[in-house]
Amino acid sequence: MVLDAPGGPLRLVPDAAEREPGPGEALVAVHACGVCRTDLHILDGEVKASRYPLVPGHQIVGTVLATGPGAELERGARVGVPWLAWTCGECRYCTSGRENLCVRARFTGLDVDGGYATRTTADARYCFALPDGYGDLEAAPLLCAGLIGHRALRMCGDAARLGLYGFGASAHIVCQVARHQGRRVFAFTRADDAASQAFARELGCEWAGDAMGPAPEELDAAIVFAPVGALVPAALRALAPGGAVVCAGIHMSDIPSFPYADLWRERSIRSVANLTRADARELLDLAPRVPVRTRVTAYSLERANDALEDLRGGRLEGAAVIVTE
Repeated sequence: MVLDAPGGPLRLVPDAAEREPGPGEALVAVHACGVCRTDLHILDGEVKASRYPLVPGHQIVGTVLATGPGAELERGARVGVPWLAWTCGECRYCTSGRENLCVRARFTGLDVDGGYATRTTADARYCFALPDGYGDLEAAPLLCAGLIGHRALRMCGDAARLGLYGFGASAHIVCQVARHQGRRVFAFTRADDAASQAFARELGCEWAGDAMGPAPEELDAAIVFAPVGALVPAALRALAPGGAVVCAGIHMSDIPSFPYADLWRERSIRSVANLTRADARELLDLAPRVPVRTRVTAYSLERANDALEDLRGGRLEGAAVIVTE
């Protein structure tokens, strides 16, 4: 499924050429690919791709079919291919453990073709072994929804009372990890979204309600997953002194102005950018120990546009996953 230009929709190319793996690369047969809100931002042109046409998708689960010279993966291995596709290894960010901020980084489904396809080619160094106990569909959301959520959760420090603003693919994973860590979790959704609120309570949130209304009690940290700038001041007002609002999306509508008093007393706002390979190893090791259980809705490759529109319309519980077989 190919994006020819911002604005979409995606176009099915039934006889696309297959690129052979180059040095250090793996050719992967795609079994499943998670659908991410970032895919919507790319489709809408809010996140600019470096080239078109482009195959989106960056939560890829597949099997290695072939490798190029120097690739340290075995044929037949099941792997996950995430958002981070390549880093330079030389800039000051790469050499200080912050490859997620690499100045020349390339990203799957943005700079290189992704997983809305039956085959993809990836740098073997950025492919990961997947934990046992997860089918292809269930593993796919771990590769971005899980990874970005986990990185955002780490930025919350030891916050005992955690608010999650927007309860979609990432939040439904983070909620399970946070509860496993002994945190109290509160879910904030649209006021009339009774289904998401019920889903949040089912996964262990002790309260779920209106994101723009008052919190039931002060929060020590909040993660904003929904790409809605107005949620940032709302989350800030819900914080106890010293608390942090962590913005987990790659794109968000403008944040409206707010009084300095809402930020005072050492409250903070920060963003999460991308991920590192260490993030991936950590989350994929942790997930089966929680255990994280992902809730997925499957779509055929030909229905990728439907999956994106269902995500846009909030008609999903958990994550959408494209199945290619």
